[in-house]
Amino acid sequence: MKNLNDKNLSFKTMDINTVLILLTIGLCAGLLSGFVGVGGGIIIVPGLIIFLGFSQHTAQGTSLALLMLPVGILAVLNYYKAGHISFHAAFVIGIAFILGAFLGSKIAIGIDQNIVKKVFAVFMILVALKFLFGK
Repeated sequence: MKNLNDKNLSFKTMDINTVLILLTIGLCAGLLSGFVGVGGGIIIVPGLIIFLGFSQHTAQGTSLALLMLPVGILAVLNYYKAGHISFHAAFVIGIAFILGAFLGSKIAIGIDQNIVKKVFAVFMILVALKFLFGK
């Protein structure tokens, strides 16, 4: 895990590994969103914390910034005022999220809904166990 100062992450401070991690988080979030309809928080928040060392608040604020206009403008304003958003990270994740959501929805449409439900349930359990027993 790379530990970044998440409040100072900008395009100037991102190395290629950070950009690739952010794109991977966005693609996975988009895939799962399109595949089982989950929101970004289930992928983006844990991904930013686990792989990039973001604080819980900044991970949540960044996830909300990604969805700011359509969903959470008022929540984003609260996180922004508290200094807990990386708009640069939200932008990079958003690019991959769009592609992932498209691909995930294409995959899910062609699979039996009972399989999709099971994939969703297993993923939520794994994330919950990581948060419960991880650092």
